[in-house]
Amino acid sequence: MKKLFVSFAAASLLVSGAFASVASKAESNKAVAQAKTEVKKEQKELKIVQEAVDAVALTNKVLAELEKGNKDKAIKDLEDAIGKLEVVLSAPNAPALIPIDSAIEVVDFPGTLQDIKTAIISAKALLAQNKIQEARAILDTLRSEIVLKVVNLPLASYPAALKLAAKFLHENRINEAKNVLNQALATFVEVDVVTPIPLLQAIHLVEVAKDVAKKDKKKALEMLDEAKRDLKKAEALGYTSDSDTTYKMLEDMIAKVEKEVKGKNKAEKLFEELLEKLKEFKEKAVKKINK
Repeated sequence: MKKLFVSFAAASLLVSGAFASVASKAESNKAVAQAKTEVKKEQKELKIVQEAVDAVALTNKVLAELEKGNKDKAIKDLEDAIGKLEVVLSAPNAPALIPIDSAIEVVDFPGTLQDIKTAIISAKALLAQNKIQEARAILDTLRSEIVLKVVNLPLASYPAALKLAAKFLHENRINEAKNVLNQALATFVEVDVVTPIPLLQAIHLVEVAKDVAKKDKKKALEMLDEAKRDLKKAEALGYTSDSDTTYKMLEDMIAKVEKEVKGKNKAEKLFEELLEKLKEFKEKAVKKINK
């Protein structure tokens, strides 16, 4: 049974984008590439605090020195680490979380809306049999997002932990100092900013449709049709927004634009209203998650 569900879910993924046109898929890929560029820009603008990074490196060095029995050297490096964090603490309005590292993760579920539904059915069946890990393997694929991950040092607790470890070392309580330092290194807080890819794609596709509607109705309608699929994909993957606008409202707005494009093709205002709602919906769908 396990092999059946897992292989069935994996096979479903091979049906990637079966109903999307080549043009709409190319535009969807362009939207993802543009979004990656924007997130990379945000990552570059992120202020990594070097003193905090150095303090963490020194903490690891202290542990290595203690393993070798170099207590005096460990104390000196620990005092250096404390000094670096004192510099951070002395800054006006020092934040509670100090960025020390960052990374970008892009996960794009490759299948169709039907693939998502099939995977969910498979996962539910496995969960009903208490096959948690097998279900997890499927559920972990049900993501389509760009994530900016920022690792932070907690300024409220980390410096205090180093000072306690230094006290223990001066009292020759080596093992207790090691424990405190190891615990401190386990207190970093990861903050993930998650942006749903299908919403980015839907916005871009509607923008393309708006630009070409007057000269190429067929292409405009293709883009709008793919935008609808992206919205359904985002909803099926469970991406929610704090906006008052709903997925159903957005789909209805796209339907109105499609009707106008097919008819008199005076959809400029409808396009603008749709894009305004889509962008607001997307902004309020971006989630910040502390781990």
